[in-house]
Amino acid sequence: MNPVVVVHGGGADCISKDRKERVRQGIIQAATAGYNILKEGGSAVDAVEGAVTVLENDPEFNAGCGSVLNVNGEVEMDASIMSGKDLSSGAVSAVRCIANPIKLARLVMEKTPHCFLTGQGAAEFAAAMGIPAVPGEQLVTERNVRHLQKEKREKAAQKPHQQINLGTVGAVALDCTGNVAYATSTGGIVNKMVGRVGDTPCIGSGGYADNGIGAISTTGHGESILKVNLARLTLFHVEQGKTLEEAADASLGYMKSKLKGLGGVIVVSKAGDWAVKWTSVSMPWAAAKDGKLHSGIDLGETSIIDLP
Repeated sequence: MNPVVVVHGGGADCISKDRKERVRQGIIQAATAGYNILKEGGSAVDAVEGAVTVLENDPEFNAGCGSVLNVNGEVEMDASIMSGKDLSSGAVSAVRCIANPIKLARLVMEKTPHCFLTGQGAAEFAAAMGIPAVPGEQLVTERNVRHLQKEKREKAAQKPHQQINLGTVGAVALDCTGNVAYATSTGGIVNKMVGRVGDTPCIGSGGYADNGIGAISTTGHGESILKVNLARLTLFHVEQGKTLEEAADASLGYMKSKLKGLGGVIVVSKAGDWAVKWTSVSMPWAAAKDGKLHSGIDLGETSIIDLP
């Protein structure tokens, strides 16, 4: 089985020209990291965790360092991971003061009898597992401070709500043994209520993986994604015989027509086919397979380079 990894950097309304190249480089770096893990014989779970960790560490993306701020100006993060081999899953929500929520989600999957830990319990588990706490301000970027201030001004002026960044980061992979996995991580939505949790840590909404079908990671308006179970819905369409593109179009179209919700998905099938689809203005993505790296940000824009 030829390994495949696909990553996304979140659905967005628009990415400014000055950020575009940094975003492009970040997404390519994440896909390359994931693909190298697969080439060295690593598992699909290793690859998606590795790729998402790169994006959590990059301040250009809304996950880990670079997460958007809640109403109190604090970072609260959500993440989930799943193995298609046995449907084992791990998720965390509303976590603070750790650099890589995706690593904590994997520990929940592998070191507890549970699927999902939240808030204080997740923090205690992180400490017990030896995950170092980082100062909350270390995760806050100047850009997100400005973003929160702008959002509060517009809300006070009762301007129509524009979701500037529907950002989440995610990865899906198929390894050489035929196992699939997904990982998704986010800082949520700017100016959110304290304790708000979106789709990202919810299995079936923020992502899903099943060796019998494939793996998917989603991004977009969390409340909309939750209401339609976007990840599982897309894979249901695949099970019904649709191509990956048809399945993604059907589920994203349903979410848009039913809820006016925008978003995007990355999918890999059990056979190693892959697809990227979105209804937001843009979605940074990259896919690595057969020594080639495909990437793009805006609709109709794809570049292909040879991997070293």
